[in-house]
Amino acid sequence: MKPRSSDANWLPLGRASRLVGVDPDTLRRWADDGRVEVYHTPGGHRRFQRRSLERLVRSRSRERVRISRLGAPEERLVAAYRRTYRTGSEGAPDPVQAIPESDRGAFRENGRQLVSALVEHLDNDGEPRRAALREAEKTARALGVHLAGSGASLTDAVALFVAARKPFLSELGSLARRRSLDSRQVSMLFDQASAALDQCLLTFIEGHQSMD
Repeated sequence: MKPRSSDANWLPLGRASRLVGVDPDTLRRWADDGRVEVYHTPGGHRRFQRRSLERLVRSRSRERVRISRLGAPEERLVAAYRRTYRTGSEGAPDPVQAIPESDRGAFRENGRQLVSALVEHLDNDGEPRRAALREAEKTARALGVHLAGSGASLTDAVALFVAARKPFLSELGSLARRRSLDSRQVSMLFDQASAALDQCLLTFIEGHQSMD
């Protein structure tokens, strides 16, 4: 039976994504993949079955990899980020050349704060998880502001951000291999990390553009 628009057992996208603790784009993708039950209204809007979402939350809670238990992940991820800062990345501007010396300390500190917030986001559920993502987005915005203030173009700034996310994801993969995680756990971890980084990239761009 099709749900009524007022049926509390069927939630719109925004409420559904907050219940599960992921961004709306991720929940749309999961619905398209058949991971959660969804109904499309005559107007084309998605409605998600609450019970299906609650089962997904329970399942994710059991399956989620707590990266803080994989072996000093924050320190390793920060170290990977710093290696990229020192050596640069193919196809990206040289951070040392792109950022004035007076701004490099703030840039590195923002990067460390971003990694820390992302780890908190990936390791938590519910409101702590959402709060950590908000903090990561705030830090990413500050990074964008710093780079714009340093004279980096938006193209170069985005290239620097994308280059810095590569070692983050690579280090997650390395940790997962060493801990022999199964393919579903690895896929979930990368899905969550990539979605969070995508959200941060959007606020990073907003921060840079706010300086125009």
